[in-house]
Amino acid sequence: MPDPILTIEGLDAHYGDFQALYDLNMSVAEGEVLAIIGANGAGKTTLLRSISGLIRNDADQITYRGEAIGALRADQVAMRGIALVPEGRQLFPSLSVEENLLIGGQVGRSGPWSLGAVFQLFPILEERRAVPSTSLSGGQQQMVAIGRALMANPDLLLFDEISLGLAPVIIKSIYEALPGIVGGGMSAVIVEQDITKALSVSSRVYCLQEGRISLESASATVSREDISHAYFGIA
Repeated sequence: MPDPILTIEGLDAHYGDFQALYDLNMSVAEGEVLAIIGANGAGKTTLLRSISGLIRNDADQITYRGEAIGALRADQVAMRGIALVPEGRQLFPSLSVEENLLIGGQVGRSGPWSLGAVFQLFPILEERRAVPSTSLSGGQQQMVAIGRALMANPDLLLFDEISLGLAPVIIKSIYEALPGIVGGGMSAVIVEQDITKALSVSSRVYCLQEGRISLESASATVSREDISHAYFGIA
């Protein structure tokens, strides 16, 4: 496997006064798509928020391209090449589709992703570029959230609950777009409730249970029995 682009060692993360992650160790390789699964409250969102700088931790608990980033602010993390597609999309409701996308480009990193590239990936967004983001369907809003993250030209893209609340046809279209997103060597971490979808696009999978890793496996070889045990703590 290629060298890690991201390494997490002994991560203890808190959400307010609540400890959500305990002594977590994991890595993401260059160009790898990694899946994170687990029940609600397992710590998946806290993990992505920690990586992206929305939750700050000890500096050396998270290392990206050899640099300790655990204590950096979110904007500092973004400038180093990590972008988050947050749960619930979190678009700016007063701004148009195009304006939301352009905010992602404020990071100022060079790379292949521009308005034109995002519109090529999601043509419906070009058709609706001038309308308020809140007028879009849930699936179209998710496309904007993905496009906004891509506009930052990241090397590591974090997806938090990529298909949550979306219709099956929209989920299918977003997953069909994923190869075009990560095909250029980008690394990705996908938090997903749909285990089948998560396994289909990833090379490795981690399962979290109550803030701890209960399973690490190659996605192609993990068994449903292993997942059930890791997910629910039952055989």
